[in-house]
Amino acid sequence: MAERLYDEVVDAKPDEEGYERGLGSRQIQMIAIGGAIGTGLFLGAGTAISKSGPSLILSYAVAGVVIFAIMRALGELLTYRPVSGSFAEYAREFLGPFAGYVTGWTYWLFWVVTGMAETTAAAVYVRFWAPDIPQWLSALVFLVILYGANLISVKLFGEIEFWFSMVKVTAIIGMILIGIGVLTLGFSDAGDTASITHLWEDGGFFPKGIGATVMTLQIVMFAYLGVELVGVTAGESENPQKTLPRAINTLPWRIALFYIGSLVIILSLVPWTEFQPGVSPFVAAFGKIGIPAAAGIINFVVLTAALSSCNSGMYSTGRMLRDLALRGQAPGRLTKLNSRRTPSVAITLSCLLMGAGVLLNALVPARAFEYITSVATVCGLWTWAMILICQIRYRKAWKGGHLPPPGFKAPGGVWSSWASLAFLVLVVVLIALDEDNRISLYVFPVWAVLLVVGYQVLKRRRPEAVHAVAHDHLHAAGGGTDTH
Repeated sequence: MAERLYDEVVDAKPDEEGYERGLGSRQIQMIAIGGAIGTGLFLGAGTAISKSGPSLILSYAVAGVVIFAIMRALGELLTYRPVSGSFAEYAREFLGPFAGYVTGWTYWLFWVVTGMAETTAAAVYVRFWAPDIPQWLSALVFLVILYGANLISVKLFGEIEFWFSMVKVTAIIGMILIGIGVLTLGFSDAGDTASITHLWEDGGFFPKGIGATVMTLQIVMFAYLGVELVGVTAGESENPQKTLPRAINTLPWRIALFYIGSLVIILSLVPWTEFQPGVSPFVAAFGKIGIPAAAGIINFVVLTAALSSCNSGMYSTGRMLRDLALRGQAPGRLTKLNSRRTPSVAITLSCLLMGAGVLLNALVPARAFEYITSVATVCGLWTWAMILICQIRYRKAWKGGHLPPPGFKAPGGVWSSWASLAFLVLVVVLIALDEDNRISLYVFPVWAVLLVVGYQVLKRRRPEAVHAVAHDHLHAAGGGTDTH
């Protein structure tokens, strides 16, 4: 049976993936913007504020610098070779077939798990307006709609993601403008007490100490997950060498505006001591201002963020699975494209697994489901680490004259990548020290064992695929010569 699964592998070159380059600059820009805004900001910031106070702003700023370094490293790789397999393809080329195999499957797991969580979350948000609708029904409807959109064409996916991101961006900008109005003009119920001095007067900027601020870095990094999604669009961008660098270069102002800017405003409107874990700080702040529909507006925005994440999950898992199949590292039938040149079989499999999350949520306690979704953070950290290591290896191959120079050089070169890797190691240590999130580090070794076992089976059944990639890796990284 397993041999039949792998006998349909398509012998495709990495840069000839068969996709339609249907994502324009407008859509790439908004996908990049939307990737940096999600439920981690809208909901997760409440818990982080209660743990560290105003110093959370500094955590977002420091983590933002690291994220920008990671994305610039990715930019070098993307302009060198824009492919839909992205992180997995670069890991395969510069670190070997096993690294590509692990990275591809881990990134796939990241979005499947995220899709499970976000689909269920979206159904919960719907109950705000319609409590009588069964949660499973809302989740199913959302899943079917997004599944159909992803099958139709990449252009439709891009258009849906464009408008999802537009809702999030418009909402945050609107909140910032209202907040500035309250602070400067003093209108609304919060006008008399709102002041920028809340950032340092209520116990200081570090009210719970620098150690508490450092511990929030793991929460902050979770909020940034998904920003790398723009890399997966490389194989379907109309002009990747131009649109992708432009999207990456806008990251600093996006972080400054949407994360740091919004937090500065919110923490100026309301003292940090009034925020509670598990409660959206946006709802709390604008509820105090006295906006009647604040809760409903924020609920709609968070619903949009959840659906956006699920939509992105279907897109990225389909591409990553197909990339693995093209390299002989997943069942060959997953390489199939439909008439609209979308990876229909790979998307279908991923969607079915995301749908299983609804059933899982009904069968196990909520806490257990949260433990499973916490695995997403570790998967994201692995992906970011692979991007940095591959960029370091690419630079070495370029300096050795084996590869062309990058068309979009990362500032700081390999030094910024090494510093960012050290930061990611720090985040893993912080996760290990946190009792609530430590479970993800227990789950990941189980995933690693499954990957190792799967790879050993793969080597026995399709050794030629593994060895072919290994040779390509050695030649590209300067570790061997072409003997043909």
